[in-house]
Amino acid sequence: MSGLQIPHRLVAWGTTRAERDARHPADRHVPAGGEHLVRAIDVDADPAVVYRWLVQLSVAPYSYDLIDNLGRRSPRTLTPGADDLRLGQHVLIGPLVEILPGRGFVTAAGPTGQRLFGDIAMSYEAVPGISTPGRIRVCLALGPRRRHSLGVWRTVLAAGDLVMMRKQLHTLRDLAQRTSGGA
Repeated sequence: MSGLQIPHRLVAWGTTRAERDARHPADRHVPAGGEHLVRAIDVDADPAVVYRWLVQLSVAPYSYDLIDNLGRRSPRTLTPGADDLRLGQHVLIGPLVEILPGRGFVTAAGPTGQRLFGDIAMSYEAVPGISTPGRIRVCLALGPRRRHSLGVWRTVLAAGDLVMMRKQLHTLRDLAQRTSGGA
């Protein structure tokens, strides 16, 4: 495909080759022919505890709160009812389009995100870890590039996502480990 390609160092963080090459739940929610960004982090907590923290994303973003939460601190305790996800509920970038019971969810870009970046979906999953009991795996699936796009926006999106996602995953890992008494 012509145009700029997303630099490899922005495509994946903390992942295995198998995770980078795999199809993820988010990939099912964008048209074929795009690409995906995959991020992951091991968590010294059971996947059920990790899942409970993932669904907290329905309450707050858990990244740089000054930037993406209007300065309000994301809760440091579990919010009752946050695990009662519903299709269509707004989480992070748009409505939930798939719920992965006990494991995670998929959210897709709302109208503003689609205008800026095209078709986008994100899946968050709590899975068994590589060297720990649990792991958070996130896929940001991007639909095919628009004809007029040179890929600049995708590179900006990938860079911004990496910065924000690293912070988010470290925060969720730390909270899950604290909840379960892990390291």
